[in-house]
Amino acid sequence: MSLYPADNFEKRLTVQDFSPKPSTPWPVLTAYDAWSAKIFDDAGIPMLLVGDSAAMVMLGQSNTLAIEVEEMIPMIRAVVGATKRAFVVADLPFGTYQENPQQAVSTSLHIIKQTGAHAVKLEGGIRMQEQIRHLVDIGIPVVGHVGMTPQSVNTLGGFKVQGRGESAEQVIEDALAVQAAGAFAIVLEVVPFELGERITDVLSIPVIGIGAGNKTDAQVLVWQDLFGASNSVQAKFVKPYADLYSTMKLGAQRWADDVAQRTYPDGNHSYSEKN
Repeated sequence: MSLYPADNFEKRLTVQDFSPKPSTPWPVLTAYDAWSAKIFDDAGIPMLLVGDSAAMVMLGQSNTLAIEVEEMIPMIRAVVGATKRAFVVADLPFGTYQENPQQAVSTSLHIIKQTGAHAVKLEGGIRMQEQIRHLVDIGIPVVGHVGMTPQSVNTLGGFKVQGRGESAEQVIEDALAVQAAGAFAIVLEVVPFELGERITDVLSIPVIGIGAGNKTDAQVLVWQDLFGASNSVQAKFVKPYADLYSTMKLGAQRWADDVAQRTYPDGNHSYSEKN
C-alpha cells in the first residue's frame, strides 16, 4: 500500500502500514476539527496529528503547556470521526504522562477509549523509555518526539535549535532510546539538517521531521503554518503554500462592507413570498 499518493481511500491505515519504513517520504499534518481533518483525509494525507499545538493555534496560548486532556478529547474525536483513511495520532498533554508509566497508561487509555485515536505521541528520550515500553506492552502504538520538545520550553530557554555541536550525541541517544522502547515512529524537531539525516540513517523506525531537513522519512507541519493562516512571524522551517490569513481577512472585509451598504443580502440571496 502506498502511503502517499493514496491508492485506497476506503481502507483505514494501521500502524503496520508504517513498518518497514516506506520508501517514499510522506506527509503528516495536524488537525483539530472535523472540517480540516476531512479536507486532509480527502487529499490523501496518511497521518494526522491532533497536537497539543492546539493550545497555541486554537486556544491562543503562548505555548503548549496549559492545555488539558479534556480540552483535547473533543478535537481528537472530531478528527477520527471525520476521516476514513488517515491514521490519527493524539498528543499527550504536558503533565499527563511524565510522573510515571502508570500515569502515561491511564491518560492514554482514557484518550483512546473516549476518541478512537489510533496512537499517542509523547515527548522525551531516555527519560521516557519506561512510559513508552509500558504503553507498547498493553497494545498502544507510540510516536516518540525528540530534539526540540515544546513541552520543555522553560528548560530549553525558548523554542531553539537543538543538537548542535557535542549535544548532537544526546539527541541521537534519545532517539535510539525511543526506538528501543518500542515506538513505531519518532518526531525529530528543529535540529541541524545534518543531524536529521544522520538519525534517519541510524534508526529503523520512520523519522518524522519538522525543521530537521529533507532527508527524514516524513515531514509534519501545523496546518495553520502550512496555509499561512497567521500573520505572525514564523519559524525558519515554515514554507506557506497559501495565504489563508489574507484571503479570510479580505473576505470578511468585503462581506462587512456589503452589510454596511445593504448590498448583502441582495435579491438573489433573500426569500420572498413567492420563492
